[in-house]
Amino acid sequence: MKITTAHGGGGKLSAELIHDIFERYFSNSILNEMQDSAVLPIPSDKIAFTTDSFVVNPLFFSGGDIGRLAVCGTVNDLLMRGAIPKYLSAGFILEEGLDTDLLLKVVRSMQLTAKEAGVIVVAGDTKVIEGKGGLYINTSGIGLINDEVDVSAKNVVPNDTVIISGYLGNHHACIMSKRMGIENTIESDCAPLCDMVNGLIENKIHIHAMRDITRGGLATVLNEIALSSCVNIDLFPDLKIADEQVEGFCNILGLDPLYMGNEGKMVVFVPTYDADKALNIIKASKYGKNAKMIGTVKSAPPEVTIKTRSGGTRIIEPLMGEGLPRIC
Repeated sequence: MKITTAHGGGGKLSAELIHDIFERYFSNSILNEMQDSAVLPIPSDKIAFTTDSFVVNPLFFSGGDIGRLAVCGTVNDLLMRGAIPKYLSAGFILEEGLDTDLLLKVVRSMQLTAKEAGVIVVAGDTKVIEGKGGLYINTSGIGLINDEVDVSAKNVVPNDTVIISGYLGNHHACIMSKRMGIENTIESDCAPLCDMVNGLIENKIHIHAMRDITRGGLATVLNEIALSSCVNIDLFPDLKIADEQVEGFCNILGLDPLYMGNEGKMVVFVPTYDADKALNIIKASKYGKNAKMIGTVKSAPPEVTIKTRSGGTRIIEPLMGEGLPRIC
């Protein structure tokens, strides 16, 4: 069955759409009240709240889909402030002509990813617009922060160690391959990072800052943190930050993995005395086996640098313009 404007009209077809697809996979005691807003038990004085919209094309790609992306993106944003993700809302913009079986697959994927991340969908909305069968999703999320946790891009200090949770560029290369019709086996890294972040917090690692490495890539994220904390982030020479497939992909198209987007990788700043322990925790987590230390933090100027093979120093600039294609 195809989506029509009647599915967004608030009548019988709208009710059937909600019952047959959204209730089927998102059912829980809070959502099932079907009130104008969800009432949530919040046993914390500190909460994190975030929102994001997802317009990726194609809707399905190797290693994920727009539904998994929507849950991971919002959950990871909460985690990067040291929060425990608890609740999501989900807003769907459906274009006329969208196949309801495809929508069902996306919602099913969201349910499975939400279960993996330990969150529930407690509120939602659906709108139908004219179009050619497209689908767009907005997710907002709430997470709880323990009193002793203080994670911020402003907290980085000299002598911190910089760790990334794995190889970079897979999601970007996967979407580009699909859009350009390039055959390879590169899979998106789209994943919720709960396991590794919870492990760091539970083991009392003194996390100064965390960021998921999405649009703009590692270079842009590090520059934002360098400016926020007014520090110099000095990367180790001869960094290998992409796996062999992505490296080959980049060599062919002239891309730099430093600027490629990801949907399941993070960079974390910890004091040197916690660095080995933090790295081992991340490497032992579900999506962190290729984690590595990539640099150290020094005093200002607030910039990102890397040593060259000739002994010089190169400044790593943030991404200029828009990274293409749209990856989330």
